[in-house]
Amino acid sequence: MSDQTMMTEAEVSKGFGAEAGSTAGKESSGQSAILLLAHGTPDVLGEMAEYLTKVTGGRALPHEVVEEFQERYGLIGLREEPLPEGPPLTKWTLLQGRLLEAYLNQQAEPGPRVYVGMRNWHPYISDVVMRMRADGVTQIKAICLAPQNSRTSVGLYRRAVMAAAVGMEVEFVAGWAEHPLLAQAFAEKLWPVWALACAESGRRVPVLFTAHSVPCRTIMTGEASVAGARPGTPMQESPDPYPVEAKRTAMGVAERLAVVGFRDSDWVFAFQSQGLSGGPWIGPTVEDTLRALKEEGHVGVVMQPVGFLCDHVEILYDIDVAFTETAKELGLKLWRAESLNDSAVLVKALAEVATGKYQADVDELTVPASV
Repeated sequence: MSDQTMMTEAEVSKGFGAEAGSTAGKESSGQSAILLLAHGTPDVLGEMAEYLTKVTGGRALPHEVVEEFQERYGLIGLREEPLPEGPPLTKWTLLQGRLLEAYLNQQAEPGPRVYVGMRNWHPYISDVVMRMRADGVTQIKAICLAPQNSRTSVGLYRRAVMAAAVGMEVEFVAGWAEHPLLAQAFAEKLWPVWALACAESGRRVPVLFTAHSVPCRTIMTGEASVAGARPGTPMQESPDPYPVEAKRTAMGVAERLAVVGFRDSDWVFAFQSQGLSGGPWIGPTVEDTLRALKEEGHVGVVMQPVGFLCDHVEILYDIDVAFTETAKELGLKLWRAESLNDSAVLVKALAEVATGKYQADVDELTVPASV
């Protein structure tokens, strides 16, 4: 991390508060604040069934499915008792919030407060917005920590914020997939592992960029866009930008590595972690892509998920366990770029989105008090 953002955990936490979503003890810097939004994850294995019900919008899953997810989360460290720092997604997201607040304070003292809210688990978005209101916040700039705009995920975040922010002004950042600093942050993590993979293999190793898959219906238009969707889902008249934005992020990363000899022919793209709900999900899948790379004569692959900003189950299990095993069965060695986690460049990118220095895709809304 750069000198500008490197600090001890105690220094980062000072003035932010130990409780998730809290900035207790810090003097108010006005009525505006930043709200970072993330998916959420259970704190202990025993919460899995309730958590999955949140993810599916109230639809209970069979017991064997719950057990499968408990096994996956157990393999990445979740236990029956809470972890000291929390599960990876919670730990890293809260740290990103503290780092962003500290960085903004370095730029202008006092800077805006930064809160963190989760859609599917604690600290819930509704609870955090309630705390913001109690702290005197009247204007919220909400930033999804999923940079690519998707009706499936970002739309649900927007709905959760707007339902909670009655009578408040909201700037909702729907997407920032093409931020140059986001691409730079990913490139800085990719370059060393790609160089290592090529050196160990004695040849050029392809890079497989990924983002989370979504149901095909969510990127379609007309009646197909509501087939199988939750009741009340509006029909979409325009294509979802998500698949294009995900690939543009990958393209930006590749362009930044051109100076070290990275070529367009060195990378491919796939969508990972297709869900359990009915109906097809967008592809190509990682599994099919790995088989294709093997058939082309490659001996290894470097994976970098560009739709995720920190470690969580889709990285620590889906890539590090499941895809690594698939690659091994195919005779491929799999390397993975480190996640962004506490990347100083990521923090600077978030700061530029938060302050408006980077012109992200923003919806400016005021939630009527009558809603």
